[in-house]
Amino acid sequence: MRTSNRQHGWVYRLFQAMALCGLLLGGNAIATTLTANWREVRPGDTPADILREAAQRPLPAFDPARMQILPNAPTGTWVIVHSLPPWTTGERVLSVGHPGMGAVSLYDGDTLVATTSLDDFGPPLHGHGRLIFNVPASIPASRPLLLKFEPTAQPPGAVTISIDSWPDYLRDDGSWMVFATGCFAVMLTMALMALCFTLILRDMTFGWYAAYLICYALIQGLRSGFVFHPLELQSLAGMADTLGAAVTALSVTFAALFMLRFAKVDEYVPLLRTPVLAFAVVMPLLIVLRATGVGMLVGMAQLLLQPLLLLGALLLLVAGAIAAARGSRHAWFFLAGWTPLLILTALCGAQQQGMFAGAPWLPDAAIAVGAFEAIVLSIGLSDRALTIRHDRDRARQLADSDPLTGLLNRRAWTDAAMGVLEQGSSRPIAVLFFDLDHFKELNDRHGHAAGDRALVAVAAALRHELRPSDLLGRYGGEEFVALLQGVEKENAMQVATRLCRRVHRLDVHVGPPGALLTVSIGVAMRTPADTVQSLVERADTAMYAAKLAGRNQAICAGHAGPVLVRRNDVGKAVK
Repeated sequence: MRTSNRQHGWVYRLFQAMALCGLLLGGNAIATTLTANWREVRPGDTPADILREAAQRPLPAFDPARMQILPNAPTGTWVIVHSLPPWTTGERVLSVGHPGMGAVSLYDGDTLVATTSLDDFGPPLHGHGRLIFNVPASIPASRPLLLKFEPTAQPPGAVTISIDSWPDYLRDDGSWMVFATGCFAVMLTMALMALCFTLILRDMTFGWYAAYLICYALIQGLRSGFVFHPLELQSLAGMADTLGAAVTALSVTFAALFMLRFAKVDEYVPLLRTPVLAFAVVMPLLIVLRATGVGMLVGMAQLLLQPLLLLGALLLLVAGAIAAARGSRHAWFFLAGWTPLLILTALCGAQQQGMFAGAPWLPDAAIAVGAFEAIVLSIGLSDRALTIRHDRDRARQLADSDPLTGLLNRRAWTDAAMGVLEQGSSRPIAVLFFDLDHFKELNDRHGHAAGDRALVAVAAALRHELRPSDLLGRYGGEEFVALLQGVEKENAMQVATRLCRRVHRLDVHVGPPGALLTVSIGVAMRTPADTVQSLVERADTAMYAAKLAGRNQAICAGHAGPVLVRRNDVGKAVK
């Protein structure tokens, strides 16, 4: 006989096909084949008494396929389950969904069949996300089954009850296992990635996010019983209440600290920074109050926990919405992940108050939305990491570039040239040192703006003539420097001569009519003993020799002294 509490089993299978939203929309009800009645346990009750009483007069009834909040009576609650015809034979599985952390016992008449709970590790059968009991074929399907929900200090669950054949149960259980394992795997994988980014980027935004994800996964693992079965974490048995409250408070604390940095609340919503930060501090204080064991303080903490959780969640939503409206790009990622989770949390909370009884899939949907939020926020964090990297690259580029010409500045060029020389390559290397002729006269006659335009034009001309692999930089003022790899002395001199012609053809007037801007170039070839500084000094010396020789020419610094290369009127270089 099939009266599956897993009405949404097909939703799990759809989830396996990557249709996560189906979980939120699915869960169509099917006609129930069970009825149930309940009554609070009274002192002296026996199972046989309850069954006789139920046969003599009607007890309060409920639909087992819909979520039912049973009273958390000091002595417990009896539930009588009746299967409706047509009846079938054989072994069956009785399932109790969303039972909370209390123990549940199954009776056949006066005989105790089994007692189990989500955090039970004894001999009885253990379900995944629900409590299960094996109903042997010796118990006729027409016979009512009696359940006793033991009292618990924790809030009662909103239970559903079903009876399935073993094949039906195993199919639904396997679907749920795939679904839940996939969701928890996504959350923990995203948390692990965030921890790695925390260490690599040294950015605690990722750390707060990882801590929040771990707490949320633990909350859902405790509520669903996943940490007990199948994970078999026996060390957490009996700690669900205390640990659940602690990680719930910590999760919203970490969420608040994460949102402050991720959505840049300081920049976009400065007025809400203090309230969000205060909320992040107050929540751990409630955990401390609960841990004191002092009755008044524990009661105060329990009284304040749920209202503060609701107010804090709404505060984060409002802060994120305002930050997004004011231009925070990453606040949109936060809203996309946080809003569905907040809605599902509110719906699950309302369900614990008796609303939405026909949607038993809501608690599982909260697990799925947690995985969805993990993916969305991880995408947002990846975008943040790319933005940080882009900003750092941009800052490095600005730090390495000359703001006027866009060439490497002196420090950046020196560092790059040192890197080339440290490679120890046997390829020849030439350094060219440039100094513009009569540049001071250009500034004095036409102004510094004209001088800046001339520097920009010369830098563009030099960049156009040299190869992309050549290092070109502005050394200071009207001085430029270039490092050429794989160039012999003759080729270096040809390049220098061509650069002299190119600058002269810019037709930049510097003084008297017809006087054009020119450049003097010193060339130095690397020797085994050379450093960047010695190469630049030798090229600089050769450049001054070119100026003394009449300017608008290049001279190569040789081992025995500079070698003069003149540029005649028709542009031919001669020694």
